Amino acid sequence: MNELIIVGGGLAGCEAAYQALKRGVSVKLYEMRPLTSTSAHITGNLAELVCSNSLGSLLPDRASGLLMHELEKLDSLLLRISRATAVPSGSSLSVDRNTFSHKVEQELGKFPNFHLIRYEIKTLPDSPTILASGPLTSPSLAEAVAKFTGQNNLFFYDAVAPIIFRDSIDFSIAFSASRFAAEKGQTADYINCPMSRDEFDAFVSALVTADRIPLKIDEKNIVDGVNAGKSKFFEGCLPIEIMAERGQKALTFGPMRPIGLMDPRTNQRPYAVAQLRQDDLSGSLYNMVGFQTNLTYPEQKRVFRMIPGLKHAEFIRLGQMHRNTFIASPTVLFPTMQSKIRPDVFFAGQITGIEGYLGNISSGLLAGINAVNFLRNSDLLVFPPTTMIGALCRYITESSPDHFQPIKANFGLLPEIKNRYVGRLERTTQYVENASLAMDTYLQEVGDQLR
Repeated sequence: MNELIIVGGGLAGCEAAYQALKRGVSVKLYEMRPLTSTSAHITGNLAELVCSNSLGSLLPDRASGLLMHELEKLDSLLLRISRATAVPSGSSLSVDRNTFSHKVEQELGKFPNFHLIRYEIKTLPDSPTILASGPLTSPSLAEAVAKFTGQNNLFFYDAVAPIIFRDSIDFSIAFSASRFAAEKGQTADYINCPMSRDEFDAFVSALVTADRIPLKIDEKNIVDGVNAGKSKFFEGCLPIEIMAERGQKALTFGPMRPIGLMDPRTNQRPYAVAQLRQDDLSGSLYNMVGFQTNLTYPEQKRVFRMIPGLKHAEFIRLGQMHRNTFIASPTVLFPTMQSKIRPDVFFAGQITGIEGYLGNISSGLLAGINAVNFLRNSDLLVFPPTTMIGALCRYITESSPDHFQPIKANFGLLPEIKNRYVGRLERTTQYVENASLAMDTYLQEVGDQLR
């Protein structure tokens, strides 16, 4: 059989489709949107970026920078399109989300063996399949997956940040700059709304007392990123109001940190800053960085307009919360992304517990290659644990099932370096060098399995 079914047209599903298509396999990609929508998607586009428009830091001493480097070596379509649709964002790779989505669908459509089917899959297909239905898997399919794995699916609540029209920002207060731009030779890619101590205190007070949208908290399998019962939110993407409840330093040392910025009105560093990042190629839309939220819509407008420079802000999209479903991958998957239950079923994307756009792209890439190798009766790839891709796959498949949590790419997943007492820069440099060498060596060893 030379045909593969992929369920889900998100980042992982689209990358998996490309990897299979370019290897000559016929792909049927099932995407239920726009016929059946979700609680967070806005369009029916393939590879829609639901949350931020940023894929992470481009710097080589960051985990995302290392992951980008590995994906480039492996010919990732989505990373290539990300670079082609990038918008200014300092040392980060951010994209025009609409242009990015359209370009992904356009590139996949160039393959004659690609078939996009707008239909909701409610049960697992009986033929070779990659399940990349994402954290917003439909209830019917989620139930089918639970039966397939023999256990309840886990979940947490994730949040989305608002997007503002640039023309509604008051630039007599807000200013353009990137943190330490002059020192790093960067351009002024962010819009900054500076706050005094009094303005910040008033904002935080309003933030923590504002009305929120009620969430169900009675499900038994709710997780926080660590264990059931402690919290209902993913620690890597906390709502801004939850961070504020943990103390003001959670904000001033987090998304609202003023370090590296000077208010041109005072020539001094503000007490706190709300940053906005460009969200489209024309520069007409800006995303509130780190301001994912579960406040009610009227309260978002009231509270966020308290931020200096945003008094008259107009929102094209307000923040919202959505439930993210994932499987207990350590009991379900091999590091190849292949199911332990049925060898012709692979999983990819956030449903596996991998967080972050790049991580999901990498899981789709691996699942796509290995699904093709399975169809050809070839050996499946298992990337070395010293690579970031290998470390992510190892984590989600070899962690303790009792303490499994979703995770983003980070250097803590990699094996310890020999001298762990060196400084951060030396340590990350060693991680990157080890990963690069391991990937190059492995690709030479498995050359035939990549074709």
